[in-house]
Amino acid sequence: MTQIPLEVRVSGWQPQVRSPVAVQGKKAMALVPPRLSPGMLLAGPVLLLVVWEAASRLGYLSPETLTAPSQALRSGYEMVLDGSLLPHLLASAGRAYTGLFLGILVGVLLALAAGLTRTGEALIDGLVQIKRAVPTLALIPLAIIWLGIGEAMKVFLIFTAVLIPIYINTHAALRSIDIGHVELAQTLGLSRAEFIRKVALPGALPGFFVGLRMAVSLCWTSLVVLELINTQTGIGYLMNRARDWGQTDVIVVGILIYAMLGLLSDAAVRRLEAHVLSYRRSLGS
Repeated sequence: MTQIPLEVRVSGWQPQVRSPVAVQGKKAMALVPPRLSPGMLLAGPVLLLVVWEAASRLGYLSPETLTAPSQALRSGYEMVLDGSLLPHLLASAGRAYTGLFLGILVGVLLALAAGLTRTGEALIDGLVQIKRAVPTLALIPLAIIWLGIGEAMKVFLIFTAVLIPIYINTHAALRSIDIGHVELAQTLGLSRAEFIRKVALPGALPGFFVGLRMAVSLCWTSLVVLELINTQTGIGYLMNRARDWGQTDVIVVGILIYAMLGLLSDAAVRRLEAHVLSYRRSLGS
């Protein structure tokens, strides 16, 4: 117990001590905001569309410069009815999700090899870091020479773009697993396969989902550029053709489709993450 100096005691001063009842009765200060509902996460995009529509209706935005969202929606609806939109949408989705699937699969396998073995880290990590520093678009000339200008080239470049965030975040999560968990697994006599299944993979899941959210957005942003290269199908092809004809409404339709697909893909990943990691209690849960 801290001794009160003699001079202070003589003067009659006494320290003020809060009783536990008073502390418990005091209302706790909210240090973090409450979790938003799924609908509120759309507040930003909806506000942007409202401002955009208002600027168009008030004459601040010319239709030749940027079509209003309402006009773009009408044009998109007409394209659905006449059958000119769906085949291009399916072509774009096929390219994006094929590259995404391959990037996830290879990225996780490389992260496990580099994160759990010294040989794997020596052979793999440096190469991935080099690729991380090289933009995917810089590989387009080589990819065209190797694979031509067909579907394989586009899927390959989406794959290389997706691979990096999956590997980086999964590998970082693996390397940050508490050493106590490893020692406990050794004490219990877990085999290598059991350790990977019961300790390594669950421990890497938070980092994997961070990488997956980044990968989903990267697969669509890469596709936007790749579909401008000698393509006869896809949303990017529609936008490129609309540019030649000055059809800003079709260009905006393409932008809105890319935005919607990216938003829906991210929401799906978030929902999956919340389900798989439901055992965690964190700031965002």
